[in-house]
Amino acid sequence: MSKLFTIGELLIDFTPTEQHGSLADIEHFTKHAGGAPANVAAVCAKLGQQAALLTQVGQDAFGDFLIKTLQQTGVNTQYIRQTTDGETSLAFVSLNGHGERDFQFYRRHAADLLYKQDYLPLQLLTAQDIVHFCSVNLVESPMKQAHLAFIEQAHQAGSLVSFDPNVRLPLWQDETACRATILAFLPKAHIVKLSEEELLFLTALEEEQAAVQALFQGHVAVIIITHGAAGATLYTKKLHVKAPAKEVQTVDTTGAGDAFIGAVLSKFLQHQLAVADVEAYCEQHAMSLLTFANRYAGISTTKHGAIPSYPVLPLEINQD
Repeated sequence: MSKLFTIGELLIDFTPTEQHGSLADIEHFTKHAGGAPANVAAVCAKLGQQAALLTQVGQDAFGDFLIKTLQQTGVNTQYIRQTTDGETSLAFVSLNGHGERDFQFYRRHAADLLYKQDYLPLQLLTAQDIVHFCSVNLVESPMKQAHLAFIEQAHQAGSLVSFDPNVRLPLWQDETACRATILAFLPKAHIVKLSEEELLFLTALEEEQAAVQALFQGHVAVIIITHGAAGATLYTKKLHVKAPAKEVQTVDTTGAGDAFIGAVLSKFLQHQLAVADVEAYCEQHAMSLLTFANRYAGISTTKHGAIPSYPVLPLEINQD
């Protein structure tokens, strides 16, 4: 059976209990398990696929909570390390009246950034598996080097590689370093998912099709651009297909992008797609694939938090 292996941050998201507004004004928060790679693994697990996360958290109460939460979700946690050398990362999130977010991160001594290449399990991957990563843990650190080694393992094994930059500029020294790092890692992936804002950030091109075509480099075979409430567009080198999203009562958009790409990857896992098959599959099933992912991500925004908001497969979005 195909498996998803994500690598990167696992952290606590503190989201407002009720009040919308700035972080300075919010008084009450609720803690949720978060971190984009963890969220994607949780989506695939909730959709009946096998998923595991490779990372490190602190040997503290927050780290214990995160591991327990992922276990309850169905994610394989055997590759999650705990350490006393660093602390579990925290993120405080404020929401405006439309559920959009602003972040304040606490990760000066982040345990996840201390994860070393030496910690990677050997001979883990097969040609039926998928490796997914994001950009938060690509800042200069041991974890960045672990990403490079794990992606190389994926290519040697013939695994599909997926990349969702999930840009968080406050975590970077400057915009230039963030952009350059993402552009260096992007050609290593077969599947790339970007928001329209991230596409503009990376390419500085206003016209979407021209911007997307500029990113078809290296291994990249499929690029998906999300447009929030307006839906998403899937591109290959030959065609592009746009699918609208259904309107929902949005409460919190935290983890919605992760819900989207997780839903896409769950379909790849379900059909056990090989690298050589993914482009043709996406061209043949683009509309149903985007419709499924749009709907799943939309449902996730109707509740607070990321992982707690992800549904198991509802009958109304069960599409091939």
